[in-house]
Amino acid sequence: MAASGPPSPISEKQAFDLNLQHGHKDLVQAIAFNTYGDRCATGSVDGKIRVFNRHKDGTWRLCDTWTAHGGEVLELQWLPATIYPNLVASLGIEGWFRLWAEDPSAAPGRRFCAGRSVGGRPAFDTRSTRAPYRSFSMKHNEETRHTYLALLATDGRLTVYENDQPENLSEYTSIDEFSVCSKPNRGEEASFKVRFDPNPEPCYAALRAGVGADSLGIVVAGMDTVKVYRSRDIVTASYGVAQTQKEFYLAAEIHGHRGLVRDVAWAPGNIRGYDVIATACQDGYARVFRVDTPFSDDDGKSWSAGDLLKSRGHTLSARDSPTKDEAAEKHPHPSTLSASLAKSGNAGDRQWSGQPGQVHHTHREISRLDSHRTPVWRVGFDDDGQIFGSTGDDGRLLFYRQTPDGVWAKSSELVMVKARMATP
Repeated sequence: MAASGPPSPISEKQAFDLNLQHGHKDLVQAIAFNTYGDRCATGSVDGKIRVFNRHKDGTWRLCDTWTAHGGEVLELQWLPATIYPNLVASLGIEGWFRLWAEDPSAAPGRRFCAGRSVGGRPAFDTRSTRAPYRSFSMKHNEETRHTYLALLATDGRLTVYENDQPENLSEYTSIDEFSVCSKPNRGEEASFKVRFDPNPEPCYAALRAGVGADSLGIVVAGMDTVKVYRSRDIVTASYGVAQTQKEFYLAAEIHGHRGLVRDVAWAPGNIRGYDVIATACQDGYARVFRVDTPFSDDDGKSWSAGDLLKSRGHTLSARDSPTKDEAAEKHPHPSTLSASLAKSGNAGDRQWSGQPGQVHHTHREISRLDSHRTPVWRVGFDDDGQIFGSTGDDGRLLFYRQTPDGVWAKSSELVMVKARMATP
C-alpha cells in the first residue's frame, strides 16, 4: 500500500491554471489589484494591459485587453473604487503616463478601449519633454475629493499634479516640481521610485507635532538615496487675491543603502503613532525604517481632537480667504514670484529650512533583512501594514511580521515551481 501524504504542488493543476492563463505573450512586468481585491490588472513587456474580474465561483475571467503603450509597461495602479468610472493608471517605458477609464456599458473586451479598433484611448496622458518618467503614484482624498499624481523622471525631477474635479479626468494641474537627486551620468544604471503615504491622514503624533491634517507625504527613491517629503500650505497672492497651495519640503533623508534602491513602500495603518517605510536595495537587503515626529510636552497642546486638528485652520476656503495684507503678514511667501523662487531655488532641490509649517522628522532602521541573499527588487505591505513582503533575484516571495519588540521577522515564503512537461 502506497504511503499517504500531502499532495505534491505539481499535482495541483488549478494553481498552475491561475498562473498560466494570464494570456500575455511576453513577460508580465506589472500587476495591480483594486480596492476590493476582485479586479486585477496586468501589464506586459509587449505594452498590453489585461484586466481580469473575479466572479462568485472564485474564477478569474478576462474583462478587457488592449495595447496601452509602445513598449514595456512599468507600473500599474487602480484608483479607489469610490471614483466613477473605474480608473487604471499606467506608465510605459517610453515615458507616457496614461489614465484609462472604464465604460461599464460596453461589452466585455471593449471596456477600456472603446472608440478605437486598435489600442485604447486614455482619458488623460502626459509625458515629460526633458526626461522620461520612470515611476508614478496616485492618491485620492475622499473628504476633499482631490486626486494627486506624482511623476518621477530619469533626471531626478519629481512633479506633483492635482485634480479637484473627479468628474473631469483631464484637468490635472502641476502644483509643485523639484529635484530629489542629481541627474545620473550618461550610461549609468539608474533606479527611481515614488510612493504616496497611503493613509488618509498623518498619524496622531505627527498632528501633535504640527503636521497639517491634509498634508501629503511622499517617499522617493532616487539612485541610492531615499527621502521623505511632506507638504505644507503656503499663501500666495496673485492679482491681489490670496490663495493657498501646497509646497513640499524635505522631512527626512534616509541613509545607509550601499546600492541602487529598487523599490520603496509606505505602510498603511499609522494608527500606531508613527510611520513605517520599507526599501528594496541592490545590496541584498530589505530594510524597514520607523519615521517619527518628535514633539514637546510643553507646547501647550493636549491630545484632544481640537488641538490635534487645529492645523486644519491653515487650510483656507473660498469664504474665509485672507486679504493680500493678511497673507503677507502671516506667511513667509507674500507673492507668487517669491513663492516660485523659493520652490525653484537651486535646480528645485529641497532642503530643510525650518520655515513655518515644516515639521522635523526622525528615522531609525528597525530591521535589515537579508533572507534573499540576492538583490531585492520589490517590497510591499498589506492593507493593514501588519504583513511585509519582498521579492528578489532568487524568485522567492518572502513574508515578514512584526514581533512584540518591534523587529520584523520572516514568517513564511512562496517559491515558484516550474514543471517540465514530457512530450508523448
